Amino acid sequence: MSHDTKQFRFEDLEIWQRGAAISTRLFELADGLEQAHRFRFAEQLRAATLSITNNIAEGSGSDSNAEFANFLKFSRRSVFEVANILMILSQGRYLDPAQVLPFLQELMEQSRMILAFMRNLRS
Repeated sequence: MSHDTKQFRFEDLEIWQRGAAISTRLFELADGLEQAHRFRFAEQLRAATLSITNNIAEGSGSDSNAEFANFLKFSRRSVFEVANILMILSQGRYLDPAQVLPFLQELMEQSRMILAFMRNLRS
């Protein structure tokens, strides 16, 4: 769903925008896993991926920076969960390692950006 005016604080956050962008591509990857009858892997990947942006969005509605930072911790943990799922799928030859590598690099950058944003909130 697209709209012309932003209504939520998180929509302006680069960490949310980047998370949403990689989510779209990870969902496509999950669709491919599903087509290969890897339903549990697809489900886990979608849930962990969605948790990245969900926690940023939920945290942006917090009353305090400390509470927002706590949600960002959960978001960052989800980044690591997604990276783990991709690595395991790659090692198990369910996904091509060459296909996984760009995702891992982007997830590492996402992790760094979330951490920097958390530190900024606390200062």
